[in-house]
Amino acid sequence: MAKEEKLLKSKDVAHILDCSPDDVHVLVHRGDLKGTKVGRFWRYREEDVLEYKRKMEKES
Repeated sequence: MAKEEKLLKSKDVAHILDCSPDDVHVLVHRGDLKGTKVGRFWRYREEDVLEYKRKMEKES
């Protein structure tokens, strides 16, 4: 049986990436960050967010 994944809200992702929730939405719409629409809201896998953060830190 697969382990249940924790999905994060835009506000949580913004805190991890040190940006605004609006910036998180821009990242998703540009295709830089993976997100899933659940009803009216966007949700993000913690693994995807941390992978994106590592990638950005490497490029800096």
